[in-house]
Amino acid sequence: MAPPPKKRRIGLVLGIVGGVVGVVVAAVVALAVIGAGVESNFPEAEYQLTLPKTLLDGRYELTDDLSDTEGQKIEEEMDGAWDAKVTDSTVGQYALGGDENEGALLVSGMYGRFQNTDEGRDSMLKGVGEADGLTVAVQPKDFRPGGSDVTVTCEVVTQKELGTTLTYPVCAWADGNTAAVVAEITAETVTQSPSDVDLEAAAETTLKVRSETRKAL
Repeated sequence: MAPPPKKRRIGLVLGIVGGVVGVVVAAVVALAVIGAGVESNFPEAEYQLTLPKTLLDGRYELTDDLSDTEGQKIEEEMDGAWDAKVTDSTVGQYALGGDENEGALLVSGMYGRFQNTDEGRDSMLKGVGEADGLTVAVQPKDFRPGGSDVTVTCEVVTQKELGTTLTYPVCAWADGNTAAVVAEITAETVTQSPSDVDLEAAAETTLKVRSETRKAL
């Protein structure tokens, strides 16, 4: 039998990304249980997290807005958190050039007023790494692309499907108003060795996603 066409691998990856959405949604609520504190000293609400029709200079097109389904879970679980006041959640899937066979970009997050942003960012990535069937192949690393004042943390995860090991980077940011996880998967990179994944480039991509999705209120 001939091996399955390359595009089939992307279909598998898209399924994995869908699973990661649920994990990230669950992981984000860790912000609510980091510790005990007083509901004070929250930053002003100045920014929201949006889902533009395209991202990364138009390379990716929005194909699925999951904010009313997966995103709703974030809001329900975060209700009553002492260090996070969630206004709304944003979960979306994008396709490279509008074609899901070529690649996918996942954005899953929320906006509001947040404390403990460093811990929150780390907790989101930890949750992704604990998903069933996923393995953290390269441990999380912090980046500040281009000297940015925003820290982006990235890791590499792998998962085996039908004898194929799929590899992709997952990154996260959290600031006083927005927090999100970003995963980019393409036909060119999905079969890379984990050590060959350019996490610095993934961090730069995530920072650009942040600049295109984070809008002033």
